[in-house]
Amino acid sequence: MWLNDPGARAAFETADAEVRYLEEAGFAPEAVARVQRDKLDRLWDRARHVPYYTGLPGVAERDLARLPVTGKDVLKARPADFVRADLPPIAKYYESSGSSGRPTPTPRLAEDTITNVIGVSALWRRALGDEPSRVAALLPSDVVPVCDFVAATCEYLGHALLRCYPFSLGICDWDRLEALFAGYRPERVFAAPGVLAQWTRILKSRGTLAETRASVRTVLLLGEVSLPGQRRRLARDWGADVLDASYGSTETGTIAATCDRGSLHLLPHGHLLELRGADGAVRPLAPGGAGELVDTTLNNYARPLLRFGTGDRVDLPAQPCACGLPLPTLRVHGRGAERVPVGAAELTEHLVGSVVYDDPRLTGYLIQLRDDRARLVVERDVDVEAPDAELTTAVARRFAAAGVVFDDVVVVGQLPATSKSGGSQKNWKRTNVVTVR
Repeated sequence: MWLNDPGARAAFETADAEVRYLEEAGFAPEAVARVQRDKLDRLWDRARHVPYYTGLPGVAERDLARLPVTGKDVLKARPADFVRADLPPIAKYYESSGSSGRPTPTPRLAEDTITNVIGVSALWRRALGDEPSRVAALLPSDVVPVCDFVAATCEYLGHALLRCYPFSLGICDWDRLEALFAGYRPERVFAAPGVLAQWTRILKSRGTLAETRASVRTVLLLGEVSLPGQRRRLARDWGADVLDASYGSTETGTIAATCDRGSLHLLPHGHLLELRGADGAVRPLAPGGAGELVDTTLNNYARPLLRFGTGDRVDLPAQPCACGLPLPTLRVHGRGAERVPVGAAELTEHLVGSVVYDDPRLTGYLIQLRDDRARLVVERDVDVEAPDAELTTAVARRFAAAGVVFDDVVVVGQLPATSKSGGSQKNWKRTNVVTVR
């Protein structure tokens, strides 16, 4: 990675030594705290060159507790104010997907990418294995960093990678993808849940799922929300371990990553994380805690973020993960702003998806809004023969138990591709919620 850049080489050596130190220490809290202190000290040096932070309380004093929380709306409205005034030439330029508003420009230095990749590798090594393996990434690689991130992590860990995004028209369609899997025989697959669900349906309809999945041992989902029901269904269909690979954003980098047991572990060696409660108070993370996740990005070099309100509601399970890592785990419950009112209820991507995918016979959904009416359209899997009435009655009953009543529920054999092809570009309120005129 950028071997001709002395700064990049130095960043690589530093990040590599850091993660080896943490792994040898078993990610003991005192070792993690030491890394956090050192990185926060250097972050203050970068932050004083950021126009937005100049003059804010706590910055001159290097006292994070005095700094106010900055919301995503401020970053999106004033992105240039968060970029360092002394910024050297950038290595890469991305924009966020805009899934919670307009896209945000995100310049990155080599140091940004290197520290993020190596920081995540300690967790992903557990899921990908120590021995070199063949990896396929069914993810876009355009204005968002997700596939570049997967590629760099595989390079660092020593795995081969095939990029094959099937919604790239004229480059890699479903026929090409099936042929690639037959020849390459990947053992690990990274994919967005909707993309993999759509391909699974196609393989089932062709009768070629069994041979296509034969080499696959692990599926890692990322690029959009991944729900337990989706993971269970895909695990059954692919005969593989299916894990929620990571949590984070283009703005913050990766905040949490999966272990081999499927838990999302926070990465405190790259982030200093807090929780903001309903009362507005910001508190340190603690097992059993819940609230909005507030992030200070220790690995952001081009655009540091201090006490950044992610807008995501999370909780931290009280029980440690069975994998033995002492790093805290979290569960993500979605963004508070991503809500759609239906009657007396408010729908979120997590709520709707959790109810729909609780039935393994369903592979997708669309919410149609017209005036004050709401219609739910669900997609049956290609190998399901149950009557429509049985499926609609079952899903309506589960929604009623969750306090949601739709005016109509219908079943279709195929939803529009836009509800599946989003990957990291997906905006739930654009692809799964439609206003009908």
